[in-house]
Amino acid sequence: MNDYPAAITAVNHVEPVPRRIRAFLAGEKVLDTTGALYVWEWPYYPQYYIPVADVRGDLLIPEGHTQQSRRGRTEAHTLQAGRVQRPGAARLLTDSPVPGLAGTVRFDWAALDAWFEEDEQVFVHPRNPYVRVDALRSTRPVRVELDGVVLAESPAPVMVFETGLPTRYYINPTEINFDHLIPSGTVTRCPYKGTTSRYWSVRAGDTAHPDLAWAYDFPTRQLQPIAGLVAFYNEKVDLFVCGQQLERPKTHFFASTSSPDTHATESVQTMPLTTR
Repeated sequence: MNDYPAAITAVNHVEPVPRRIRAFLAGEKVLDTTGALYVWEWPYYPQYYIPVADVRGDLLIPEGHTQQSRRGRTEAHTLQAGRVQRPGAARLLTDSPVPGLAGTVRFDWAALDAWFEEDEQVFVHPRNPYVRVDALRSTRPVRVELDGVVLAESPAPVMVFETGLPTRYYINPTEINFDHLIPSGTVTRCPYKGTTSRYWSVRAGDTAHPDLAWAYDFPTRQLQPIAGLVAFYNEKVDLFVCGQQLERPKTHFFASTSSPDTHATESVQTMPLTTR
């Protein structure tokens, strides 16, 4: 049993989105709606389904084929704005066993250049209305090790509690053993925290472990307490809290073990390293 709250929303659960949603491609506004729906295609976070009336129809090119999904029959469309084409980027539900979904369009998130909730850009996927993310200062001491090497030790971490994920421990850079950290070119985004500023791989003995630590220098305003602090993947290191070793969690990010605290997070790939 995990020691944190699970994501429990049922697949195909639908709720109204109370926020204005817009998305853009090549400078063109593709959609603008206050009638979007949250649809959970898996338990961790929803996708937006957009009423077809609120989508620029002149930017959609029918591809002439349909597909049957768990949410109904869909017609594939290419999205075209100027010279930019995104084949298969939009799927129009013509009928659906799920109430309210017929006549909506589901876009591939990455096919659009930018998404906005009201006037704030959102990354990776819609924010889950059932997820809470809190960054709390703590005086519970934390130590991070890997293969017996102490990577960090702090008497006062900032703990990030996020529904569906293990607690993440953010540590002051002055309490990090950077002798074992190797800067990485990886950049990732999270809909709740923003865009990472730095990533590090960890060298323990003769082994290099890629992309185990990260920092947000400029997180979203809700997560300001983690600005400039460093966190490690619980799934890949040994964490001790108040002297007690924590069991390494298994999360959906790594399959058998996990990927960055991005649960939410889709990676933006940069050279030389990728991921997160």
